[in-house]
Amino acid sequence: MAGCCDHKADFTGIDPVYKRILIAVIVINAVMFLVEMFAGVKSNSQALQADALDFLGDTLTYGISLWVIGKSLSLRSNIALIKGVSLLLMAIYVLASTFYKLWFSVTPDASIMGSIAILAFAANVLSVLLLMKYKDGDANVRSVWLCSRNDAIGNLVVLLAASGVWVTDSALPDLIVAAFLATLFLSSAKQIIQQARQEKKQALENDSCS
Repeated sequence: MAGCCDHKADFTGIDPVYKRILIAVIVINAVMFLVEMFAGVKSNSQALQADALDFLGDTLTYGISLWVIGKSLSLRSNIALIKGVSLLLMAIYVLASTFYKLWFSVTPDASIMGSIAILAFAANVLSVLLLMKYKDGDANVRSVWLCSRNDAIGNLVVLLAASGVWVTDSALPDLIVAAFLATLFLSSAKQIIQQARQEKKQALENDSCS
């Protein structure tokens, strides 16, 4: 197949510094999942709970990302595809639970929402800064960057939701932000799945060249 072996190589994560950074980001996400889920339940905030689920998803998928570093392109693309699908399922769950809460909503505690959103934003900005150098890698590496970037954006809108809840004394801003986070998950899932499928195709082409 003419030209099938002439592909631009993406960064695959094979770098001791990157691995140490990824471990640090995994720890940050695991701690923030526990903190934010507890606060979300305590404050009755759907947005905080959705963001906490994102922290949990990131903790698990970053661990998988660390494990597949150095593995074959075919395996890495398959794992990235699984991560994209899991993000898609998370988005569907958040959307479904948000629509449910529209009928059975309790006004969240805006002060808890705001303080936890600030803490989560600081944690995610730290993660983004640590990963900034490695944002343009293969589907596996890029999925880590996209998730961290989304988390930082999500924390800002959760903070806006807290302000909206405080001003309106209503659960509606919280539910709107939870729905927004779900659409953000959908967008990232689409990007990860598309790149993973392209890399699976590339892996097949590389196999045919060998």
